[in-house]
This record gives sequence, structure tokens and C-alpha cells, in this order.
Amino acid sequence: MKRAELVDTYMKILHLKNYSPTTEKTYLNHLNLFLDYVKTTKVSNVDSKFLLNYFNFIKESKNFSYSSMKQALASVRFLFLDVLKKEVDFDFFIKMKKPNSLPNILTTEEVKNIINSIVNLKHRAIISTIYSCGLRISEAVNLKIQDIDSKAMTIKIVNAKGKNDRFVMLSEKLLKLLREYFTLCKPKDYLFEGQFGEKYSARSIQQIFNNAEKKIKIRKKVTVHTLRHSFAFHLLDNGTDIRFIQELLGHKHLSTIRIYTHINPTSVKKIKSPFDNF
Repeated sequence: MKRAELVDTYMKILHLKNYSPTTEKTYLNHLNLFLDYVKTTKVSNVDSKFLLNYFNFIKESKNFSYSSMKQALASVRFLFLDVLKKEVDFDFFIKMKKPNSLPNILTTEEVKNIINSIVNLKHRAIISTIYSCGLRISEAVNLKIQDIDSKAMTIKIVNAKGKNDRFVMLSEKLLKLLREYFTLCKPKDYLFEGQFGEKYSARSIQQIFNNAEKKIKIRKKVTVHTLRHSFAFHLLDNGTDIRFIQELLGHKHLSTIRIYTHINPTSVKKIKSPFDNF
């Protein structure tokens, strides 16, 4: 099978299995990386030794992170097991040790300062919505006007990661801001639209956030996704049951959000050091 035909078949099967567009794009990138490495070797002749060398290559030479390695394994596993229907004596389900690192979070005051520093009403509404609802950036750009239910005070997140829908709370303060924005900008379909009525660009949102955090001189390394982490930490710190946080974030397994059960900086401040007793 020629490369173009293989890639086309791969994408069609991904699509039939109802993978999200983001996952399809990620898998395709890793597939092309693998096919570049195979070069003259026929994919059908690849064995466990070749695969071991490949995955070591991308880990060492490409300096792949834990998450990138998991994606690479999943992509190549899909190629052999779902597309080629070829059994290879290789453990595609290698249990890699996940780095025990905690994400940076913003304090409520820092989030407030970031939002208040944004002059443009649409931009402020976007960043406020992401934090207020704990959204992924992809979920924010895919929001439609019909997803906002001001009577039930909920927002429906449609077709999120894993092709699942969920509901999140609609705060009264956010509703007031969204009404001001709606009156001024008059979006037609997507809640946040670009210049020509298309959904707003994720890259533009990243730039809005970057400009704001630099403006107020945030010294820690943060991204738009930090708002989602901060949302979860702030809820937990206010005593919200972690199972509710799991539902709001749209995580399938409770184990996925164990990271939020670690002591966060806000809680640390409340603990008195024994040094103070000297």
C-alpha cells in the first residue's frame, strides 16, 4: 500500500470510529512522523525491534514529553491494530511513569487582574467565560449562542473531548457580561465569532491572554489552560466536592483529577510553620 493510500485509509477509519477532529490531527501528525522514519522499510515488515528503536528515537532525539509519547504510541498502535490488522510482538500499552509535576495556578486576585486589564469587551468576555466555566480553549471557540440557557443558568458544552456533552454553571456575573457583549457585537451563530462570522480563533485567544498576563506582569509560566487549572483549584479550595469538579471539567475518571487534591498554594498559606513557634 502506497503512503498516500495508507494515510487516506487511516484517516477514514479514524473518522468512522468517531474520533474528535483534534485527535485525528494529532494521530495524523504522529503517523507522518513514523512513516518518515520508516522510509525504505515497508510498514508491513516492521517488527518489535524496529518499533523499540523508533520510540527510543523520538524520546531521546525529539525529546518527546510524557503526553507526546502516549500520543505517539496510540497513533502507531492504531495503524497496526485498526488499519493494517497486523499483530506485532510489541507492547503498545507501555505503562510510562507520569512526571509528578503540579501545574502553575493563578490566584483569584491574579485572574481578576488579568480580566480587568482587558479593555476590549469581546476579549474580556472570552477570557471570563473560560475561567468562569473551567473550559478548554477548544470548548470556548465552539460555543454557540443556543448553548447558553439563562433560565436554567447553565451552559451546555457540546461534543467536547471524548465526544461527550456536559453542563457547566452560568454565573450571574458572567451572564451580565455576555449580555453586554451580545448587545454590542451581535454574534449570529457562534457565541464568539471572528470577523466573517466564523468561530473565533484559538490562536487569537492565546494572544489575548498572553498580552494580558504580560501587562500585569505575571512572573510564573502560564497559558490560557492555566485558567482551567485555576478554576478547579479555586473550587476545591472553597470546599467543592471533587466529584462535582470532575463533572464540571468533563473528566471521565476521578483518577484524572487527583492532581487537584494536592495541597495548593492557597491552602499552604493557611498552615503555620513550626518555625513561628521559636
